[in-house]
Amino acid sequence: MSALARYIHRLGKEVAGYDRTCTPLTMELAGEGIPVHYSDDPALIPQSFRDKENTLVVYTPALPGTHAELNYFKKAGFCLMKRAELLGEVSRGRPSVAVAGTHGKTSVSTLLAHLLATTENGCTAFLGGISKNYGNNLIMTGQNPWFVLEADEFDRSFLRLYPAHAVVTSMDADHLDIYGDYRQLQQAFNEFVSHLPPGGILLMKKGLPVEYPEGIRKYTYSVKEDADFTPENRQYRKGKWSFDLKTPGGQISRLMSGNPGKAGLENAVASAAMAWLLGAGMDELKSGLDSFEGVKRRFDFHIRTADVVYMDDYAHHPEELKACIEAVRDSFPGRKITGIFQPHLYTRTRDFATDFARSLDLLDTCILVDIYPAREEPLPGITADTIRQHMRNPEAVIRCRKEDIIPALKPLELEVLLTLGAGDIDTLVTDIKKWLQKRFELL
Repeated sequence: MSALARYIHRLGKEVAGYDRTCTPLTMELAGEGIPVHYSDDPALIPQSFRDKENTLVVYTPALPGTHAELNYFKKAGFCLMKRAELLGEVSRGRPSVAVAGTHGKTSVSTLLAHLLATTENGCTAFLGGISKNYGNNLIMTGQNPWFVLEADEFDRSFLRLYPAHAVVTSMDADHLDIYGDYRQLQQAFNEFVSHLPPGGILLMKKGLPVEYPEGIRKYTYSVKEDADFTPENRQYRKGKWSFDLKTPGGQISRLMSGNPGKAGLENAVASAAMAWLLGAGMDELKSGLDSFEGVKRRFDFHIRTADVVYMDDYAHHPEELKACIEAVRDSFPGRKITGIFQPHLYTRTRDFATDFARSLDLLDTCILVDIYPAREEPLPGITADTIRQHMRNPEAVIRCRKEDIIPALKPLELEVLLTLGAGDIDTLVTDIKKWLQKRFELL
């Protein structure tokens, strides 16, 4: 939403909005001239936005149906668009590449955007996370020939997009409150891919059950088996990969990537592969990969010393948690890992409680806080304890409220600490960082 707001504002339009909570991002928007209010009250809608002939209302499907401001606009007959509809409109007729997947899409789209932005022509990108290189989720550089779009499968939003090319990173079961079952999710991905025009490029992780139309150019990538794009001669040292990239046009030697873990290498391969397919040269790929600083809340280090490491990550799906924790193990072998996890959504907790437990079992100590509800009402019998009941070592699990996290940390032996989740757990990052700095005398 914020990337689109910034883009429309840069076109010279007046933009304002509502959000549930005040965050550093909403404060940045206000500083850029996009006012945001935080109470759901139609009386707070600015007067200039009450002219329905000259106002477009854009909303996220995460809003509940009871939202008073949204219902005000609906009843008054305003023109309304879902976020994905507007993204489809602003990218219509542009040479675009959309990155889809139940996980990995933010990391891949951000790195791909950086690789294209550092070429002579540049790009425009709408991202689901904040690029550390640009301090923004909207990237606009050079002549902007390419539009990079993060294609969200939630609420089938990505079916509003008709890109020239696409990347599909993963198709694990998720959002079953929307899709009902995995077969429906798979069908949605197949429909998304069917939007590619003749001659369009589909780059997909090898082995995904994607059905693709005739007339497109399909390529695969993998870090586990031979594919069109594969990393060879790879080495992982001190959180950084070095590898040679096998491509259909030969090998690109001595690439370096700071994306940690096997999932990070996979994301680097996918991004470099698509950039190569779009014409990025060998030297551009090398410099772009090496200069990539990452994405906020994706393996995001806040403290990294010999005594203690603190990292924050957006992981909120069992596979994302597993990939993140395994990457931490690879980066800090032999060190004790404590993770603070905030489950996101009652339905996701209900549907994947056992899978969450298996992933969190990879931690030495797990602090489990209450579920972040987002758009949902509570479900009877579904709490964070639903996950704990399935964990192999419940004695290694500490249950507490979010506001009691720092007291829960005080008696623990901390070597590597993670905060994990897609809710509002990140609002505690600054406080946890300051507390760790004081405890380990880092100030």
